[in-house]
Amino acid sequence: MNALFRLYDLSAPLVRAADLLRPLLLLALRLYLASVFFRSGLTKIADWDTTLYLFTEEYAVPLLPPAIAAFMGTAGELLLPPLLALGLAGRFAALGLTVVNAMAVLSYPALLGFECPAALQSHIAWGAGLLALLSFGPGALSADHLIAARRASR
Repeated sequence: MNALFRLYDLSAPLVRAADLLRPLLLLALRLYLASVFFRSGLTKIADWDTTLYLFTEEYAVPLLPPAIAAFMGTAGELLLPPLLALGLAGRFAALGLTVVNAMAVLSYPALLGFECPAALQSHIAWGAGLLALLSFGPGALSADHLIAARRASR
């Protein structure tokens, strides 16, 4: 039991350091994920005819006509990443991008059929990052944190 307490004493500074780094890590995660999804949205609007073709012929988005699915997916990829990057309505943005990410996986047969394992791994990693942001929030280096601090000081 004594050895366990000594191990705890040795790990305490590491835990404190990790706690100090958490805001930076959450900021880095937000910026990375925002850039991934925003660049995807920019790709879609760069050639809208190709985007519509892909949503009509390649992707099998359930319940929505292809043009509406293309518009909604692109809008999500362009509007939610700036919110995520700023940490403004951070959990809302992370939830919205989680839906966009999940729909991308569910609607592209090659991902579900494991024909593109690297692409599937990327979507899984992005989903894990988004779930972390949903769980922990955008962190201390965010607009949400500043707004909460102002409200608390009133």
